[in-house]
Amino acid sequence: MKKLLWSAAVLSLLSACSSVPLEEPGPAGGPSAGPSVTEPLVVPPLSSLPETPARPLQGRYAAVSWQQLPGWAEDDLAHVWKGLLNDCRGLMRPVSGSLASPARAAPRAWQPVCQAAVQSGLGPQSAGAPVREFLQAHLRPWQLEQSSGQPASGTVTGYYEPLIRASRTRTGAYQWPLYATPDDLLIVDLGAVYPELAGKRVRGKLEGRRVVPYDTRAQIAADPSRQPPVIVWADDPVEAFFLQIQGSGRAQLPDGSVVRLAYADHNGRPYVSIGQWLARQGEMPLAQTSMQNIKQWARSHPDRVQQMLNVNPALVFFREEAIADPELGPRGAYGVPLMAQRAIAVDPEFVPLGTPVWLDTRQPGGAGPLRRLVFAQDTGTAIRGAARADFYWGTGDQAGASAGRMKQAGRMWLLWPAHAGAPGAR
Repeated sequence: MKKLLWSAAVLSLLSACSSVPLEEPGPAGGPSAGPSVTEPLVVPPLSSLPETPARPLQGRYAAVSWQQLPGWAEDDLAHVWKGLLNDCRGLMRPVSGSLASPARAAPRAWQPVCQAAVQSGLGPQSAGAPVREFLQAHLRPWQLEQSSGQPASGTVTGYYEPLIRASRTRTGAYQWPLYATPDDLLIVDLGAVYPELAGKRVRGKLEGRRVVPYDTRAQIAADPSRQPPVIVWADDPVEAFFLQIQGSGRAQLPDGSVVRLAYADHNGRPYVSIGQWLARQGEMPLAQTSMQNIKQWARSHPDRVQQMLNVNPALVFFREEAIADPELGPRGAYGVPLMAQRAIAVDPEFVPLGTPVWLDTRQPGGAGPLRRLVFAQDTGTAIRGAARADFYWGTGDQAGASAGRMKQAGRMWLLWPAHAGAPGAR
């Protein structure tokens, strides 16, 4: 689900292959390949889980006591048990062998913990002392350290799931399309031919016998014959644009029903900031290019809105999903639905996906501590390094306001099965 700020660092690799931009792929099958959260958790026998090859991690880890976690006793652990059960669904699902998959926690290490969770008698809404006692009995904290042995500190930012107003038909204010994946979009796995590019893919289309870059946002907007099927029409171009930046969102329809627009694919073009374009045009200082100010500019310059949007050639395509549980957000890179204020995006080279993490940071703007148990369930091209995290705030405007103001220093402790030794990945 992560925000789709695609990396340009790998573009130089492409010169020997084609002119189509590279992308950093997510897990094999994408977030839609995740487990069902509407069925009871079933933990397979340990003997049925394969012993997959180890994935080396870049981090250093030091075992500590629970009492050394700052604020551990103050977290009420609301929604943590529900998050743990969902995390176990991800941990216990079949292992993909794809080279494109980020490092994930080892299923065999977690099988006894997940089995004990099923047998505990605790329900999805359990919190407080029973959950704390279970975690302390079955897990052990490991502080993430720098190579020097000092505690690792990184930047903690925020993200969210937008909620927009939209219609299935183009009418009135509903004029801004959100597209399904086009039928002619090609995905080329470069690693199948060039081993040094394992895990890298490109997007494009056929022109005769050549694969060429897929259409830009401007080209699609200007040519009705090139426009993919529309899922919904939004009533605000800037909100629709920011929904694409976040990678997923919810759309409230005129009858009051709500559907999720989940990330399906993209056109392979690099992301370009419309905020920086507005600043270069002298329309507003770069520091003031918030979503609210960009929306106000769009209302004041309706004849230039499409020009502004076209600055960013990247375009995201969606698929529609029903919302089975309003408490759960979109699926992250781990394939598990995100829980508001209980999920983070991490660098899986330091924190394997599926790992519970104790996070020590501060509220947006620095107004007081934010210390809580979260789950490493997402990734992002901008999330790199030890203790770097993106905190998932939830859905809607309030979550968006918190996410937009968050940029704090933070530390992490991995909560790992007590019997399994130091954290590792598969």
